[in-house]
This record gives sequence, C-alpha cells and structure tokens, in this order.
Amino acid sequence: MGEPAEVPDEIVERLRAVCGAFPEVVEERAWRGTRWRIRQRAFAHVLEVEDGNPPSYAAAARTDGPASVLTFRSAGPELAALSHAAHPFFKPVWATNVVGVVLDDDTDWDEVAELLTESYRVSAPRKLVEQMRPV
Repeated sequence: MGEPAEVPDEIVERLRAVCGAFPEVVEERAWRGTRWRIRQRAFAHVLEVEDGNPPSYAAAARTDGPASVLTFRSAGPELAALSHAAHPFFKPVWATNVVGVVLDDDTDWDEVAELLTESYRVSAPRKLVEQMRPV
C-alpha cells in the first residue's frame, strides 16, 4: 500500500478560509488529511477515502472512494437531524457528537460554512465564541 491520497488543494483552501477566520484556530496535518483545532479539541477534519481506506471512514461514509470527507462536531437538534440525514451526510460510530459529509461537485459550500461555524461554537470556550463575528 502506497502513500494515503491527499485531499484536493481546492477543498482544503475552501475549508481553510472558513476555519481560519475563527479565533485562536490551529490548522495541522492529522494522521490523515488536515484538521482544525481550538486549543486541544479538533472541530473539523478532512481526509481522502481511497480504496476503502481508512476503513472506519469508508464504512461511515458508505464509500470506498475516492472521496473527500469532512467530519465536524454538532449538538442538539442539528446533531439529531444530521445523524439521520441521507447522503452526503453520515454519522461515524466513534464519537457521539461528530457527524460528517462527503464533499463533491454538489457540495453546498454555504451550508458547509454554517456547519463549521456551529462546530467551532460547540467546541470552543465561551469567551472565544463571544469574540466571533455575528452571523
């Protein structure tokens, strides 16, 4: 097995533009793909599924790839709705407040920005959330 596939640059750039606008965000290479953290808590992670790898993401997203998948945090009614939503959304089994979306040509990037904003709000300390620009 060779090197893991990389998420296309244009996808990472779109996510970077949203996540980088939040207070005190750190972007870093993850075990696969790229993640964005607030302090020690990841609130967004994008990686590429290819040939069924990584298996846990391929199973959750119901794809062997190639596919770019984004996981993020959610809470309350939105978490419940996204946990039961159809493709492109999916619910990984490894975390109670994490959901995901397969990113493709039909992706609604405004919706992704809203979901990432909510993920940051769920993950960040209250003082940092209060520093965010009003929506």
